[in-house]
Amino acid sequence: MKQLLIILCVCIYGSLFAQDETTVMRFDEYLGYIKAYHPIVKQANLIIDKSQAKLMKARGGFDPKIEVDYERKKFKNTEYFDKLNATFKIPTWYGIELKANFEEADGVFLNPEAALPQDGVYSAGVSFSVAQGLLINKRMAALKQAKFFREQAKVDRNIVVNSILYDASLVYFNWLRRYNEAQVYKEFLANALVRFDGVKQQVRLGETAAVDSLEARITVNNRKLNLEKANVKLLKASLELSNYLWLDGNIPVELQSNVIPDVDSETIIDSVLEISELITGDFDLEKHPKLQSLNYKQQSLMIDKRLKANMLLPKVNLEYNFLTQTPEVLNAFNTLNYKSGLNFVFPLFLRKERGNLKLAKLKLKDIKYEIVTSQLNIGNKITAIKKELTSYIVQNDLTETIVEDYENLVKAEERKFMLGESSLFLVNSRESKLIDVKLKAIELQNEFFSTKAKLFNSLAVNPNI
Repeated sequence: MKQLLIILCVCIYGSLFAQDETTVMRFDEYLGYIKAYHPIVKQANLIIDKSQAKLMKARGGFDPKIEVDYERKKFKNTEYFDKLNATFKIPTWYGIELKANFEEADGVFLNPEAALPQDGVYSAGVSFSVAQGLLINKRMAALKQAKFFREQAKVDRNIVVNSILYDASLVYFNWLRRYNEAQVYKEFLANALVRFDGVKQQVRLGETAAVDSLEARITVNNRKLNLEKANVKLLKASLELSNYLWLDGNIPVELQSNVIPDVDSETIIDSVLEISELITGDFDLEKHPKLQSLNYKQQSLMIDKRLKANMLLPKVNLEYNFLTQTPEVLNAFNTLNYKSGLNFVFPLFLRKERGNLKLAKLKLKDIKYEIVTSQLNIGNKITAIKKELTSYIVQNDLTETIVEDYENLVKAEERKFMLGESSLFLVNSRESKLIDVKLKAIELQNEFFSTKAKLFNSLAVNPNI
């Protein structure tokens, strides 16, 4: 897929700067180009990188550690003390920490409890929590939340990419609309010019009044004026489209005048936006990226609630270490030589802990309400858009019929004019109405395409372009 995108982008890049012939930029090529090179899409990918970095940081809480504490004091040729304490720790999942330690101490003024054999003492033991921090602690919570954040980041990235592709689609459809409008004015300007030349010839031959030539010229100038306005709108639409065209390396690209949109885009829009099956079938809301993101956030808050509830328990930390001077002998570690400890902490009122737990519960309630309302809003929005699309299909069919009828009227009026049974005014009047209905058909087509893009946006699809 990556190689396909590169080839696709190279082809478009060449077409953007080719000046000798008209080049069509297809809708799928355009979106693929944006997805491969647009800075906002690249910025969205940073969300994944950030989540990976946070996960790595959380896993760092379980990294083994080496701690060395060395102190020495010598004053007036007297060595007061020389102490070394080296420890190797291995944190484990359930609040248990394995330790290996070497202690060495010497000096004139050592505390009696710090006195050790000349070769030092080795110890191996374990420390653990039996209440607060046993089943869940900050390290465990941080790692679990980082995993949820990584999954949440993936769906959030899809939402960001979908948003930029949605905006870009609307711009492309507007560009297509302005191009079609300019083509309509160009086509009917050509008709008006042919008719004007014919009327001038008839005036020269004395077959018609000079006023008909004036009326034909007014029509030509009006068509030229409308075409000029349409070209300005097309230019603005082209410049707006250029905002979404970038080269690798964050270099903006200006769309050249010889590049035109694909007038047959309707046949590929559904497949490009990956909404073909969703238009006729039902959509599983549980798969919606926004709801998935909220669910991951909810699971993260549930972990936080468990941690805050665990903080209500007292801190009871136990430690036990076997002591020996000969660690190379396995049976040297026995219960006769040991160092143990107990640490107990329990706040009497637990106001801080109870407050934190209450806040965690409120956050969970808040996210539950947000999930319910988001699910309802998304479902209703998708249903409304699908019904709107159904209506547009009917409107497009009716508009096509109206356009065909107006074209037949214009042709009939032109035949009558050629036979001398009609006037130039009636022909121009029929043709003006045909222009209006064609422009309305183009506008309706644009609304139809834009509604499909709205469905694409409401589903937050990240297409494989």
